[in-house]
Amino acid sequence: MMDLLNQHTLLTPLQMGQADQAAIALGVAGASLMEAAGAAVARAIRSRWTPMPALVLCGPGNNGGDGFVVARHLQAAGWPVRVALWGNLSALRGDAAWAASTWSGPVESACPLSLTGACLLVDALFGAGLSRAPDAALAQLIRAINAARQASHAAPGLQGICAVDVPTGLDGTSGQCLGAVVQADLTVTFFRRKPGHLLLPGRLLCGQLQCADIGIPDGVLTRIAPKVWSNDPDLWLAQFPWPQVGDHKYRRGHVLAVSGESMLGASRLACLAAGRIGAGLVTLAVPPQAWAVQAAALSSVLVEALPVDGGLQGALADARRNVLLIGPGLGRSAVARQQVLSVLATGRPCVLDADALSLFADAPTELLAALHADCVLTPHEGEFARLFQVSGDKLQRACAAAVASGAVIVLKGADTVIASADGRAAINDNAPPTLATAGAGDVLAGCIAGLLAAGMPAFQAACAAVWLHGLAADQLGWGLLAEDLPGALPAALAILAGLGANHSDSDHGD
Repeated sequence: MMDLLNQHTLLTPLQMGQADQAAIALGVAGASLMEAAGAAVARAIRSRWTPMPALVLCGPGNNGGDGFVVARHLQAAGWPVRVALWGNLSALRGDAAWAASTWSGPVESACPLSLTGACLLVDALFGAGLSRAPDAALAQLIRAINAARQASHAAPGLQGICAVDVPTGLDGTSGQCLGAVVQADLTVTFFRRKPGHLLLPGRLLCGQLQCADIGIPDGVLTRIAPKVWSNDPDLWLAQFPWPQVGDHKYRRGHVLAVSGESMLGASRLACLAAGRIGAGLVTLAVPPQAWAVQAAALSSVLVEALPVDGGLQGALADARRNVLLIGPGLGRSAVARQQVLSVLATGRPCVLDADALSLFADAPTELLAALHADCVLTPHEGEFARLFQVSGDKLQRACAAAVASGAVIVLKGADTVIASADGRAAINDNAPPTLATAGAGDVLAGCIAGLLAAGMPAFQAACAAVWLHGLAADQLGWGLLAEDLPGALPAALAILAGLGANHSDSDHGD
């Protein structure tokens, strides 16, 4: 399972440099790594495009060295290739100088005019080696590259752009634009992907992403000890709480959801998702004036009327209600605020979403002080900003908030980040744009609660719920409403079960 987990490790550019050095220390020559990288890019290009006039734009460092190798391999395969260098050939050092020496053709100066006549561009300018905004001259070249790409949509010309490692101008750690950024159609990276390949807007700027094996031993990851992964079943499938022979409803867990008297659909969506994904029972506790409506609308969910004052003592008295869900449809009254604190005071695993977070925008420290390790918070960016005074990219902010709160943070979006207080984090990349619809977050909160109730640890439950939520939406396709999502979970679970069967077969193979 560790090998499967390692496949999804994400390395920052700094950590990737450490991996390179660790491989070299183990006896893998730097030139061999560069040769393998360039050859891998050339193979990826040839598998996507037919031979056409290609221009390889090389930078002054190792990314440029990879570019010289790419050019040589494409030329050997019969492609008409030109090379243009950003900088002076005599200034190249180390492996980059060696790679340049293996190129037998002329080397032009990289500039907007050098793009003329090229049908394929290879961006080997800086990759992840650029840590600041491109200067004016480089930005001009990048804008010319992108303009050529845009012009090709209207008339024949440039057919594609392949970036080596990371499109120039993109921060490989954060996925943010340092300034002008090359818009690639294909990006080929090496050994492991980077957070910036998955975080927005980086994911959109990379085009199709391929990760190539260039001969770095997996064992170097032990030295680096990374804690960030792409969200994949390999991270949590071994702990997924599949129903077992002999289970009964209480063994599968009992979710208690607390809701208010308005936005009644939100709590219903959350409860249905909790039951669909695995909880044995789900109870919805509501104000007495909402009981009749909710009881009539729900058949598989128990609906319980709270006392007039909204007190939760009775609802919380049954210890078999092992997971608490609060926020969807809660409202923002003083009673609701006290209900959130009462839920947290039990120490039971709980999921806080929507109003349960917004209620504390004026006093975030009160909420943070009440949290514990089995809490999962699911804020969108606006709710997050009101609770946490942290800075940095999305991954950094989610991780800092997890440490500050001691809870699991699910910072939602097309690039949802799941972060744990112990430093582990996962970036999700399977969510389709159709999830941008009202109520989808309520369904996600219910999914997390259902998996917690069935016995999954908080971080893994959050990761699994986010992934299944995305898969269910993807299976539904265009036109989905949030109310469609709970009913799509069985199909998503069936796909996951198939993956589990495949893993089991491979684990027991020779």
